[in-house]
Amino acid sequence: MKKNFARISFSRGGILIQVIAFMSIGMVILSGFVGWGIMSSRVARHTEAREQVFEIAESGIDYYRWHLAHADTDYQDGTGVAGPYVHDFNDKNGVKIGTFTLDITAPPTGSTLVVVKSTGALLSDPTMTRTIQAKFAKPSFAKYALVTDSDVWEDAVEIFGPYHSNGGVHFSNVVAHNVVTSAQRNYIDPDFGGNRWGVYTSKSIVGYPTGDPNYPSAYPVRNDVFVAGRTISVPAVDFAGMMSDLSTIRTNAQTSGRYYAPSGAFGYHIKLKNTDKFDIWTVTAKTPSPNGSCKSNYLSQDTHGGMWSISAETVLASNVDVPTNGLIFTEDDVWVEGLIDTARVTVAAARFPDNAANRASIIVNNDLLYTSTTTGTDVIGLIAQGYLRVGYASADDLEIDAALIAQSGAIWRDFYYQPNCGASSKRTKITTFGSLISNQRYTFSWSCGASCTSGYATQVSNYDVNLLYAPPPSFPLTTDKYQVLSWDEI
Repeated sequence: MKKNFARISFSRGGILIQVIAFMSIGMVILSGFVGWGIMSSRVARHTEAREQVFEIAESGIDYYRWHLAHADTDYQDGTGVAGPYVHDFNDKNGVKIGTFTLDITAPPTGSTLVVVKSTGALLSDPTMTRTIQAKFAKPSFAKYALVTDSDVWEDAVEIFGPYHSNGGVHFSNVVAHNVVTSAQRNYIDPDFGGNRWGVYTSKSIVGYPTGDPNYPSAYPVRNDVFVAGRTISVPAVDFAGMMSDLSTIRTNAQTSGRYYAPSGAFGYHIKLKNTDKFDIWTVTAKTPSPNGSCKSNYLSQDTHGGMWSISAETVLASNVDVPTNGLIFTEDDVWVEGLIDTARVTVAAARFPDNAANRASIIVNNDLLYTSTTTGTDVIGLIAQGYLRVGYASADDLEIDAALIAQSGAIWRDFYYQPNCGASSKRTKITTFGSLISNQRYTFSWSCGASCTSGYATQVSNYDVNLLYAPPPSFPLTTDKYQVLSWDEI
């Protein structure tokens, strides 16, 4: 009996030990599950909070985009005072759950680039914040390296930047490094005839000895000419609205810029300086033709005549400050040259009321330069009601750093027939850095055979990418709607 009892007692003790062991293991496992559950719950709440605060910050960006759509020049959130600007954020029941804080950077003079930074925060966890930064801007006409309202023929030129014509585009000895577009599907080439595709090349390659075939035959891929491709039947660019822009520029120049009334002579001569100042003269005489037969009307649309060069002038003012709004307006022809350094300036020329026979021109015969062509801190705009010209006595190696507009005329150098006009009829090289916007067909050079070549033998057109959303002051825009350039969490 004693032995049996001992065995029973021992057996019962062993079971108890096993139960305790299994309970301990179970408690450890259960504790792990509980800890995992608590941690998962915390992670879920943290993730939810992060998502909430992100959406709150995002709502601040959406709000200010809406605000700019209704008040496109208000960069102070409707308050009239400097920020930052704090807004409550409510849930669907109208209960405040957080805030977003806006920091708004207004555009510099002449730019449309607005930087909006929105920081979201939760009431339940004020330490939890996230920040989004967005950039908005309105694209200007300077979105193109060149844009024209007419048919165009390009020869002996290298082009960098987007290129567009509302007419047809014919490239012969040309390399375009960006996309070339036309509003036309096909057109009759006024120079060479034939029903052509809206954008075509006559440069020969193997299999296409005369270049692209006529419309509607399929044409080949021509990366040797159109490096980034070509597109036809795109929307046309509107030139008509620029006249109202010129009127606005005149008004703004009269009130807070520099305005010069009709000169009573031949116009004005402005030389920009790298000190944010300029000198101005009244032009009293133009360079006469060296030969009575010098001026040719071959394809020329010059209704004024003359050499568009200065032979005499008188000082009007020296060391004039470039105005804060950057606007210089002449109600007369104006010659422009010089060098700027960290300046933003627009020179515009127009006569009012508008008269097709007497529209003002801007003439550039000597270098017009930026100190830096890479940072976007130097910006010049030249807006001519009529023609934007390079005259007879222009520099042999000429550089123009500017966005150029010929609102109703052309960007142009007249055809000076060499046997009658002498050595200055032929020039070596012209380089442009900026944008060329020409209503009518533009040209700096002419070729009609070895005996009568005129103008610049080499033309290089470089596009200033800084102009797209930071154009010269009061430069015409292609749309009045802000576009989102970038959107980043910072």
